[in-house]
Amino acid sequence: MMGVKRRNGAEAAAAYGNAAPSGRRGMRVVPEASTEVVGERASSTGVLLFSTVVFLLTFCVVVGVWWALAGVGVATLACGLVCALLATAAVHIAQQWEKVVVLRFGTFNRVSGPGLFWTFPVIEQNTMRVDTRVRATTFGAEETLTADLVPLDVNAVLFWHVWDAKAACIEVGDFTRAVELAAQTALRDAIGRASVAEVAIRREQLDRELKRVLEEKVAPWGITVLSVEIRDILLPKELQDVMSLEAQAEQRKKARIILMEAEQDICEMMDDMGDTYAKNDAALRLRAMHLLYESVRETGGTVVVPSSFSEGFGDVLGDAAKDVLKGGPGVPGA
Repeated sequence: MMGVKRRNGAEAAAAYGNAAPSGRRGMRVVPEASTEVVGERASSTGVLLFSTVVFLLTFCVVVGVWWALAGVGVATLACGLVCALLATAAVHIAQQWEKVVVLRFGTFNRVSGPGLFWTFPVIEQNTMRVDTRVRATTFGAEETLTADLVPLDVNAVLFWHVWDAKAACIEVGDFTRAVELAAQTALRDAIGRASVAEVAIRREQLDRELKRVLEEKVAPWGITVLSVEIRDILLPKELQDVMSLEAQAEQRKKARIILMEAEQDICEMMDDMGDTYAKNDAALRLRAMHLLYESVRETGGTVVVPSSFSEGFGDVLGDAAKDVLKGGPGVPGA
């Protein structure tokens, strides 16, 4: 069946992640905490350079002011160093796709970013930087029993993103892992309620069901599920052979039904033709001439008929045609 494939154990392990402990098989998730790939990662050089400039500028300003007022000493350098560290801790930059959750004395205060934002050192903390871009997470269910007790290995991909950084930070401990496990559990439940044929054929329906279940579960966490797509359905080898035989038998059945319908149509046409020829002898004789002509044209042979053969066409042929059949005067070779 199309869309149904089988992998060996090594390929399945690579698809679903690290191997489970010996004697235990179950769900496996491939976590993908970042939506970026190597070569497309955002550089942090600008942020580091900005922090360095803030540190040096603050240090130089404090030392310069102190030197102008009371001269330079160890206390001047220490004060400049402390002020530079506090300024660096107070000024932050968030990337365009980042939201930063800020807590004040341990309680939620605001969500900052993207761009430049400020915090009060010691009083406020940048708890979490949340990536709001669309993420792709692969997950799967290994050897999950269907409603008709057939073990299946199913691999899928989930597209989602965070729309409420506050809820993602406060309502759940690790929202990335929570989304992965929720998708995994929903997939196992959906497979357990369907037969193997329904899982293999009705992929789009399974995608919609998983999306609906996940949306209800992760909405309180400030997360939106964009789509769920089934990638691979891996059947046991024995079941593949059985389903292949079933498909072949079904195709033979359809072919025989089509052949019988064609025979029925031909029979009805022959019945109509028989009625027509029974009512019109001239049409029957013309049909005989046509068949004779076709046989000669296809084989390139010669048909020899007695001269009395033309008498059978007396009602439908003219005098010239009769002379040709008889080999009468005026015909070359007569």
